[in-house]
Amino acid sequence: MTSLLTTLKSFAKPSALRQIWPYLKSMPGGGAVLGRVIGRMAPYTDTIRPEIVELDTGYAKVRMADVRRVRNHLNCVHAIALMNLGEVSTGTAMLYSLPEDARGIITNLSMEYLKKARGPITAECRCEVPQTSERKEYEVHADLKNEAGEVVARAHAKWLVGPA
Repeated sequence: MTSLLTTLKSFAKPSALRQIWPYLKSMPGGGAVLGRVIGRMAPYTDTIRPEIVELDTGYAKVRMADVRRVRNHLNCVHAIALMNLGEVSTGTAMLYSLPEDARGIITNLSMEYLKKARGPITAECRCEVPQTSERKEYEVHADLKNEAGEVVARAHAKWLVGPA
């Protein structure tokens, strides 16, 4: 598993991620593997152990389990764990969609917390697909839902895209 993660970590370019995802999504646990790869590239992201459920150009669906390490003293998912999920879902959708000669970085992230989050939480993000590597800021949003499909939080991110 470690050698696979090391190999997959080199897939930082959007085209490489687009090539490896069809293979991983057909494997049992492939979404969890891609989540770990993303977590290796961005270590703080790994604290929530994201699982990529669906991924396509301009779209990402990412799940986080409700486990003790992401809970707070109120017995629900911690606000910062939800923010982390919001960032990884908007970032995965955006970065997967970039042209080959582009790169992106988050410049702003905010959250609306609508209700206590309990159980597995799934973030779903649709974003505008950058057509060029021209320097431009994109507003990206993700809804974070509980198992009942209720929106528990909403992420608002700004991603700055520019030439690599």
